[in-house]
Amino acid sequence: MPKDDLWQRELEEERRMKDEFMARHPESPFVAGRVPFHDLRYFPPDTKYRVRAVLHRAPAPEEAYLRTNRDGQAVMRYLGNLSFSIGGRTLTLGVYHAGEGVGTSVFVPFRDRTSGDESYGPGRYLTLELNESDEYELDFNRAFNPYCAYTDDYECGFPPAENDLPVEVRAGEKAWAEDRNPRTPSSVVLERLGKPTKRARAARPARRAPARGGRARASGKKRGSR
Repeated sequence: MPKDDLWQRELEEERRMKDEFMARHPESPFVAGRVPFHDLRYFPPDTKYRVRAVLHRAPAPEEAYLRTNRDGQAVMRYLGNLSFSIGGRTLTLGVYHAGEGVGTSVFVPFRDRTSGDESYGPGRYLTLELNESDEYELDFNRAFNPYCAYTDDYECGFPPAENDLPVEVRAGEKAWAEDRNPRTPSSVVLERLGKPTKRARAARPARRAPARGGRARASGKKRGSR
């Protein structure tokens, strides 16, 4: 079987299994929050968005604070920048470690020119396992939404401005629903503060919960959890 065909089959199987988890597993944000589920939406697999990347580490990990959907702060460790190319254009993304319990897994939050339109406006995530070579395959076809894209029961960290890519990344998970796709991270916070954006006023009622500060894990911390 050609290598690209195998990769695509594996990707499609991962997506199928994720739908099953989201629809049925007790830890799914849909099941836990009693949110009606419909299949997640994706861009078609595209090898253009499988790229080689090199991690240029910071001299020492630095504490970093990512804004959250509750206008709080997700406390991370900034490790350095991944350097890669898409369509002949050299790009970089900051890499973060979310703290205890995640081992060598690192977190790469990003936005791109599809954010707020076809993909989730506040940003999407990639994860990688650190290695000694600091060379990686960065596969944007595996980009996924934080849990706060589906329900307000979770707190999640947004990409910093430095992780806004000036290109379209038409790969990975799309916005789950039009009425849950604010254009920017600030749009989410304004809605929670009772100041809905123009799109929010037209598409859905203002959120009833006020903003709340505090720490959050990268992929989403459920309300009331520690």
